[in-house]
Amino acid sequence: MAKSDEELIAGMKSGLLAKTGNTLEHWVQVVRASGLEKFGEQLAHLKSVHGIGHGHASFICQAASGRLEADPADLLEGQYKGKEALRPLHEAIAKYALSLGKDAVLDPGKTATSLRRNKKFANIVPASKTRIDLGLNLKGHPGTDRLLPEKPGSMCTHKVRLETVKDFDAEVKAWLKEAYGKA
Repeated sequence: MAKSDEELIAGMKSGLLAKTGNTLEHWVQVVRASGLEKFGEQLAHLKSVHGIGHGHASFICQAASGRLEADPADLLEGQYKGKEALRPLHEAIAKYALSLGKDAVLDPGKTATSLRRNKKFANIVPASKTRIDLGLNLKGHPGTDRLLPEKPGSMCTHKVRLETVKDFDAEVKAWLKEAYGKA
């Protein structure tokens, strides 16, 4: 059974307090007082100066930016502003991903929608006005002319470029199902 967003946030807060001895609110103030505005700079600051692990540092930065309180529908709307023609493709991918199992979860962010199970298995990125890049975590897969390997260190190991709902075919669905199975 998948945890609710509230349970996940409570767990992260508890873990952060246990590891650092300080609350999320304390660390949000540290980030804001740093004067750093870019997520990556804030993340690096927390990790290098304060010795906070990547997961907790990312959580703190998201809280500092207000992302934890953001409405998922508003985040999704923002992703597709000026790219409205891609929404049917997004919806087709999301619907299929959720059909893979009761533990599949959509997590819209500012620029992409993560697909998670126990861990992230894919992400939907409206890369341009005419294309969605479907990122997939398929470690060990050699890739093909459609399933493009990503550079090491990327959030996903591969991506598929999709322009229409028709492009989201049986081959792409099989890769998405495989990624779900590995998560």
